[in-house]
Amino acid sequence: MVKRMSEGRVGARALGAAMVSVLLVLPGCGHRGAVPSTVTPDPAPPVAATSPSVVFGQVAPPFQQPPVLAGMPDIAALADKVKPTVVNITTSSSALVPRMLDPFEFFFGPDWPHSGPRLPPNRMERRALGTGFIVDPAGYVVTNAHVVQDAEDVSVKLSDDRTFKATVVGRDERLDIALLKLEGAQGLPAVVMGDSDALRVGEYVVAVGNPFGLGHTVTMGIVSAKDRTIGAGPYDDFIQTDASINPGNSGGPLFDLRGAVVGINTAIHAQGQGIGFAIPINQVRDSVQQLRATGRVERGKLGLVFQPVTDEIAKAMGLDRPYGALVAEVEPDGPAAKAGIQPGDLITSVNGEQITQGSQLARMIARNAPGSTVRLTWRRQGQEKSGTATLAALESDDKGIGKASPSRPDAKPTLGFGLSMTPAAGGGVLVTEVRGQAAGKIQPRDIILAVDGQTVSSPPEVVQALTRASTQNRPALIRIKRGGRVLFVVLDPRG
Repeated sequence: MVKRMSEGRVGARALGAAMVSVLLVLPGCGHRGAVPSTVTPDPAPPVAATSPSVVFGQVAPPFQQPPVLAGMPDIAALADKVKPTVVNITTSSSALVPRMLDPFEFFFGPDWPHSGPRLPPNRMERRALGTGFIVDPAGYVVTNAHVVQDAEDVSVKLSDDRTFKATVVGRDERLDIALLKLEGAQGLPAVVMGDSDALRVGEYVVAVGNPFGLGHTVTMGIVSAKDRTIGAGPYDDFIQTDASINPGNSGGPLFDLRGAVVGINTAIHAQGQGIGFAIPINQVRDSVQQLRATGRVERGKLGLVFQPVTDEIAKAMGLDRPYGALVAEVEPDGPAAKAGIQPGDLITSVNGEQITQGSQLARMIARNAPGSTVRLTWRRQGQEKSGTATLAALESDDKGIGKASPSRPDAKPTLGFGLSMTPAAGGGVLVTEVRGQAAGKIQPRDIILAVDGQTVSSPPEVVQALTRASTQNRPALIRIKRGGRVLFVVLDPRG
């Protein structure tokens, strides 16, 4: 909604007029416009009829073109160059909406004798807006996958107001990108792909998009941060920017000052202003090529579940700082298992690239196609190990490994360190009740699989391991299964 500012300007003009009136009164120190009798006012100078500059300033501005000051980017020139490569996307889809129920049928049920025939549901059309950018003169356009999700009709409008129908060539749900093909388009201007890895925090960037249907809107900001994780998926690695991004900007390009695309505007912070997120363009290149060739994206799979290392976990593992990816579970006979990786190992590098944050592991593996070999290094109980793994294919339904197991029917609860535990039917120790400090770390129905790297199968083994950690005056690292997920938690048995 656009709010007009004319009401505020009226007040400002009135105040300005009042100030001018006051200034006119002050020199005489008397009634408004009065002149002392002992002073003869000078006659007003004649105003030349051919010199309007006397009233409203100079006739012509001092510059024929606005100057670009030293250190300031020429955004107007950049916008002129890149806007033809940006497109506005409109999608439409239909959904069945049930009709309003007969009020008598609502109160008396479907057997009400005077009810008429039941009407079929209404079909309602839904429309959505988004942005994209041309990556090939033949009419290929990149946008977000969620922009064209469930779309039955896709229409693309260029900066010169030409409109094309588009088909969805393919979508990459994990990365949230889609490739479109404009029907009958040829010789279109295409973007230049930049290098998102070379971006620096504080660098100027420009977003062009279709916010709220306001096509080809240009906004400018800086790179506020890099490597942001916002919980959008397994490959979270966003550029944060304060360039204004709003609904409708999704799928649009983020340009650097050379006019090269460095990101795809994808998300905004629901409770913040000036906080937008873009997918780094270096993550997109390979996916776009695969979508164009086959309509789908294939990624390699290592076959394990991992979690980032927190400060608390780092202390429990004896690390000087958090780094690496902590392996929580390994798929039987998967690539990681064949390479010799075990639960509790800390993966520290892939192909010689160090893992400073656990979330990097998924992105590093995803860069490689199924069947490729990667070199891994990992840490196990203070010792460095290395090996190679041949990656499997990542399936679309890969969501985790394993499910929780109930306790054995003949098991009896055992209490220790605030935990009530029984042996689990499928192995491990089932937690039935939690009290004290453990309540903030472990939950009922969790299954304890290992403590400090030692597999446990009975409650006394858990109590013994926690007692050992307490005697050594250190926290314990506990591997648990929660629902279908395996993870590590830290419990300090010292209380």
